[in-house]
This record gives sequence, structure tokens and C-alpha cells, in this order.
Amino acid sequence: MRLTKRIIGAVLLISSLAGPTALRAQQTLTLEDCRRMATEGNKELDQARSKVEMSEYDRKIAFANYLPNISATGTYLYNSGNVALISDDISTTLTSSGTLLQAGLQQKIEVLKQAIATNPAIAAEYMRSPLMQTLVGAISEADVSTAINSIGTEVDKALHPDLHNIFAGTVSLTQPVFMGGKIVAANRIAKLAEELSRAQYDQKYQEVLVNVDRDYWQVVSLAGKQKLAESYSDLLHNLEKNVEISVKEGVATKSDELQIKVKANEADMLKTKATNGLRLSKMLLCKEIGLPLDSDITLADENLDEVPAPAAGDDKDMDQVFEDRPETRSLSLASGIYKGKVNVERAEMLPKVAAVANYVVTNPNMQNGFNNSFKGFFTAGVVVNVPIFHGMEVRNKVRKAQAEATIYESRLEDAKNMINLQVTKLRKEREEAWEKYTMAKSNLSSAEENLRTATVGFEAGVIDANTTLAAQTAWLQAHSEFIDAGIELQMNSVNLMQAQGEYGSASDGIK
Repeated sequence: MRLTKRIIGAVLLISSLAGPTALRAQQTLTLEDCRRMATEGNKELDQARSKVEMSEYDRKIAFANYLPNISATGTYLYNSGNVALISDDISTTLTSSGTLLQAGLQQKIEVLKQAIATNPAIAAEYMRSPLMQTLVGAISEADVSTAINSIGTEVDKALHPDLHNIFAGTVSLTQPVFMGGKIVAANRIAKLAEELSRAQYDQKYQEVLVNVDRDYWQVVSLAGKQKLAESYSDLLHNLEKNVEISVKEGVATKSDELQIKVKANEADMLKTKATNGLRLSKMLLCKEIGLPLDSDITLADENLDEVPAPAAGDDKDMDQVFEDRPETRSLSLASGIYKGKVNVERAEMLPKVAAVANYVVTNPNMQNGFNNSFKGFFTAGVVVNVPIFHGMEVRNKVRKAQAEATIYESRLEDAKNMINLQVTKLRKEREEAWEKYTMAKSNLSSAEENLRTATVGFEAGVIDANTTLAAQTAWLQAHSEFIDAGIELQMNSVNLMQAQGEYGSASDGIK
């Protein structure tokens, strides 16, 4: 039924093509040629190969979390206003502090002079002391306002920093030390995900090979049926001529002649159907291997006298079958991935430790007072984060991941059971197919001998046309059953190879 649908699909595809069919050189293809061409041009395989490459990058991304994270940041800010650390009144007082001090000093000198002038004892002592006269005179003439005002102005300037233009730059380094096992679990998941993508690629690769093998042997089967139909048609037309002669000689009836003609017409129709079926099956094979549908191809096995029997191999142990089947490998890897997700979610509840280091450059800087110049400093330390309460969110995520892992474990067990049943069934069918093949081969030998005897007897006139016709029909049926038995053996071999994972792995060749 599936083959019929595929052939119908090919017919519909052919009918949609417009324009004359181009003449193409005939090609002889082996089974390996067809496999190679199918895998090279398959779009789904290309997509699966791209997924493998993506998973490799994901693994490298996960590994990068072990390495330190280094980043640099630069900032520039412009402020339209400025910052004043003191009020305007205090600023005025600070900038005129020298003048105020000079006025106070002069006032004290005048008080001192008046005291000297009004007290005869002090005045006498003052007049007898040149040092005191010099000191009072020096203080009276001293000008401290300029120096003090200058100092006050500098202090006032320092208390009005220039923050119109601010520059800052930081180089940071963060080295994870312990992230609760999250990085380790993520790397394991990434590695398993890469293996999963490779297993999925192998599964798609094997599906392509299986389809090509089935189409290949279907062409071989129909080519054998076509040759059989041609031989049967030739036999009937030859018998038709002989019966015409016999009718003229009076040794056969007109009814015999008409019966043979009907069978000859049926044989011609059978030959036409076989030819059309062969052409459509070749078109379907061309579609699988990426050739134009009108390509003229000949298969290396289609001109053989009989369908070659597949080589019998040793049956695999079921554990080895499970290991080689991409489906079970995929489910096993998926189960491992979800177990890894349990560890990732659990890591959210554990402490996290990271070493950090920074080098900061600023302008203005305050390393030697407030200064509008670039200067930097280095910091280093350890950051520890301890989760305390998350409203049970993380715990529920852990349980969810555990449930998902359980689902895939259950699916894996179901898949193993189904594969076990499939392999056992196909092995039994192989035994039946070999028995059918041996019996069909024996029946064919008997039918060929019976046809030879009937043909000789008919030509000698000792056997009638109906007996000869029956022998030819029996030969056709025996030959057809022998072809079917051979193809059934090949199809069983293809299905058993697929079931036992014997088509091999192709993902190892993807870099």
C-alpha cells in the first residue's frame, strides 16, 4: 500500500512537469552509487548536519563559562550645573578672610597703642625697649590680607569642584569559583545535546538509506517482472502461431486458437503494465537520489537472471541493538539531559562564589584632593551569594525537571520493548522468507521442466494447446513467485538491518 502511494505521488509529480523531456545519457548505478547520491543531495540531512554544528557551538559556549569574564566600560557625562560644597555667604567670607583678619589686626594694634599712650609706666617701658618698638611697628605695617585672601580663594575653589565634564573607565574581571554546580551541569547537558543531535542525524541518514534501498530493490523487482512479461508474451505469441498452423491442419480447434489469442493479448497488456510500472519506479528512485525524473538509468542488479539473495549475518545481541539504534540513543541522551537539568535547577539553591577584580580610572579624581586629571586605582575581592528564600520556586523547578527525566526514562523503556518485538518479528519473517525463497526456487525448476516437456509434446503433436497453455501459465506464476520471494528477502534484509541499527553512524564525519 505504501509503495502504491509513493508511485502515485511520483505520477502526480510527473504530470505537473511541462515541456519536452530532455534526452539524457544512460547511467548504470549500483546500490552504493544510489546511497551516495541520496545522502549528498538530501535537504533534510543538510538541516540535521547544521543542527550538529549548532550543538557543537553550544558546547563551546557552555565551556566558556569556566573562563574569566573580562569587560571594559567607558563613561562620559556632561553636567550643565555645578556642585558647591558651601553656601555663597560662606564662600564670600572665605575669599575675604585676609581682609577681615587685617582689619581686626589693625584694630588690636590701635588698642595697644592707646593703652601704651594712656599708661605712663607702660609708655616708659615701651620707650626704653627698641625691640618692642620694632615689633609693634612691624605688626602695624604688616599686610596679611593678600596672602590670607589667596589661601581662602584656593580653599573656596576646592569647595567648588568642576563637575561639568566627568570621565570614568573600568576594566573588570570576574572569575567563577563555585556556582553551585550549575556550570558543570550545563557543560554535561551541552555535551549530551551534541551527542543527541548526532544521533538524530544518524536516524535521518538511516531513513534515507532505507528508502533508497527499498526503491532500488523495487526497481530490480519490476525489471524482473518486465522481462518475465516479455518472455511470457513471446511464448504465447509463438504458441499462437503454432495453434494457427494446427487449426489449418485440423489437429486443433478454432476455440483453441481464440483462447490462445485472448491469453496473448493479456500477456501484451501485462507487459505494458510492467513497463509502465518500471518506468515510474525508476522515476521515484531518481527523485530519491536527486536526479531529474526523466533520467535514463539502469541499475546494476536489474539485468541479473535472478534477484541476488542477501548475505546472512549473525544476529546481534539486543543490548548491542539498543546501543546501535539512534532512536534509543536519542531517548537515552534526552533522559540524561533532563537529569542534568535537575542539577541546574538545584544549583539555584546553593551558594555561589566568584572572584572579582577591577581597575577604575576617573577624571576628576580624589586621590590627592579634588583634581581634574586622570588617575586610577585597583580593587580585588570575593563575592559570595547565598540564596535564603525564593518562595519554593526553585524547589518546584527541581521537581518538574525530575518529572521530565522520569518521562523520558519511561519512553526509553517502551522504545526498547517495541524494538525487541520488531527485531524478533523480522527475524521470524526472515526465516519464513528463506523457506518461501527455497520453495519458490524449487517450484520454478519444476515449472521450467514442465514447460519444456509440454512445449516438446505440443510440437510433436502429443499434447494439446490447453495443456501447453496451462504449463506456460504455471511457469509465469512460478517465475513471478520466485522474483517476489527474492525481493521479499531483500526487503526483509533492509528492514532487519534498520531494526538492528546496522546502517552505521555517519555523524562522526561531521567536523
